[in-house]
Amino acid sequence: MRSWALIIGSLFLALASPHSADAQNWPTRTVTTVVPLPAGTSVDSIARLVMQQVGQQVGQSFIVENRPGAGGTLGTSYVAKAAPDGHTLLVYGAAASAAALYAKLPYDTLADITPVIPLGQQPLVVVAPAGRFTDLADLIAKAKARPGTLNFSTPGVGSAAHLGAARLMLSAGFVAQHVPFRGDYMVEVVAGRIDFSVAPIGTVLSLVRDGKLAALAVGGAKRSFALPQVPTMLEAGLKEDAIYPFYIPVFAPAKTPAPILDKLHAEIQRALSVPLVHDRASNLGFEPMPLSRTEMQAFFRHDVAVNQAIVEAAKIPKQQ
Repeated sequence: MRSWALIIGSLFLALASPHSADAQNWPTRTVTTVVPLPAGTSVDSIARLVMQQVGQQVGQSFIVENRPGAGGTLGTSYVAKAAPDGHTLLVYGAAASAAALYAKLPYDTLADITPVIPLGQQPLVVVAPAGRFTDLADLIAKAKARPGTLNFSTPGVGSAAHLGAARLMLSAGFVAQHVPFRGDYMVEVVAGRIDFSVAPIGTVLSLVRDGKLAALAVGGAKRSFALPQVPTMLEAGLKEDAIYPFYIPVFAPAKTPAPILDKLHAEIQRALSVPLVHDRASNLGFEPMPLSRTEMQAFFRHDVAVNQAIVEAAKIPKQQ
């Protein structure tokens, strides 16, 4: 009787915890990380940096596959429909904004993918032609004095630069003309033909350091380590709702077992703490964004709602 009890107990444990066994063995083959943007972007660079380190830690190959198209939604759809076994991941910084911008998506943002951990965040910086404005307050005052006459550049509708500028204008109470560019949207700002832009710090860091652009304010709760002399939007007199977060999360298909997600979170967190990885991420303009998996999920859900509110308040047309 005792032998049968032991056998039945062993079988019960084996059946009750298959996901734990999966997590212990994960990964069992090459892990593909989809970046739904072209190669060479800052998102692509940090994905390759961190995932290469994770691969070394777990003794398995991690590759980055670029699947650009439809504002990143094609690559996201591919991962959303992939097998939920931890071998297909997504690194995408605009998943929350895409949920707000597109009238119809081939996946459900909150139901089909699950956020695991951020690889880092890049604060947005309000930049202008050198000498155009004395500070952010001056830009806002001039914009209010001549409603709709100032303009700002972005790489396209719904980009972080666009939504960051929209949130700034909604918070500060002014309007300006949106000028989207397919190419380098900083060229016209440097030339003085565009009045300002609200761009990720990695995009403008060298231009600011070389004196080609003036940095008026950083969108963050604290000053950036890369531009410590530039005040935050809060220090410039604005409220917290002026800040648009730009961060790079890792996602997995929604039904991926929790133990695998926990192990993935732990390995990425470990990779981000490696000095070489940390230093290279810093050089790309990324700052740490330490969140547990539960905190990341709550943050992402909130961010989806925030983006929906910005799109509605700024009357940004839905993309088809």
